[in-house]
Amino acid sequence: MRYALVVLFFIVTFISFAQPRRITLVIDAGHGGSDYGHIPKSKKLMPEKDVNILIANFLGSYIKKYLYNIDIVYTRTDDSFVSLDDRVELANLKKADYFISIHCNANDKAAVHGTETHVHNIKSAKSVRLAETLEKEFATRAARKSRGIKDTKDREHSLQVLKYTTMASVLVECGFLTNEREANYLNTTQGQEIVASAIFRGFRTFIVKEYPTIDFLKPPSKGDYAVQIMSSKVPIATDSKAFKTLEHKVIRQEVESTNAYKYRYIVGNFKTREDGKDVLKYLQRNGFKDAIIINTKN
Repeated sequence: MRYALVVLFFIVTFISFAQPRRITLVIDAGHGGSDYGHIPKSKKLMPEKDVNILIANFLGSYIKKYLYNIDIVYTRTDDSFVSLDDRVELANLKKADYFISIHCNANDKAAVHGTETHVHNIKSAKSVRLAETLEKEFATRAARKSRGIKDTKDREHSLQVLKYTTMASVLVECGFLTNEREANYLNTTQGQEIVASAIFRGFRTFIVKEYPTIDFLKPPSKGDYAVQIMSSKVPIATDSKAFKTLEHKVIRQEVESTNAYKYRYIVGNFKTREDGKDVLKYLQRNGFKDAIIINTKN
């Protein structure tokens, strides 16, 4: 028994030291500059390169705001042209752990729509696991049509940023700009935020499971303020359809009240009203126009 405990101790110690303290993620906004990518049929809508960087920026902001111990490297932060060679070289030089490339799709058939996550080879286990978590988020909480995971055999050609990067890499096709409804959706801030938050949640789920010794999750801040998004007479489950597209966790509270509304639903925990303004704006853009910042102690 003592021998078994000693062996277990050394195994746990080895795992602890083998696990890195931080990980590096490269976020690659596809195309840029003179390379427009796919062009939607309507001239009123943005080309792929612009949609890509907006989604990439939302993804990066979510990670910076809600996760610890992750270094983010962007292949581009503005409307500049970056070659495929330069994207690969940057990721490899930074010795990144993960590479997520953001793109939008196109098809000759206008009815085709949905998300896809591409890997170089279906035998690349870590890349496939990451791709699976992303597509699961698209299909469930983001309520998008998932077209699944694709590899070189499915495409009948390789993708340079997946083939030559030395880390686990995926390329996410966020939707089809050749589908009118999906193109309009991807051209809205709400659509970009929901797609980015699905990628964020999938990535978060993946790394938390992949690195059990790293604390990625930020502890909640202690404060007296929160954003109230609604109230109800009877309790509503916080995992209901009304809340599933939100990036933020919804908390239900029972309150003492003389009126019929006995339950309120809040998001966040802030030291001041000012700290909650960004979350308030996000919630108002995402269907809760009557959301307000409240003092939870009152």
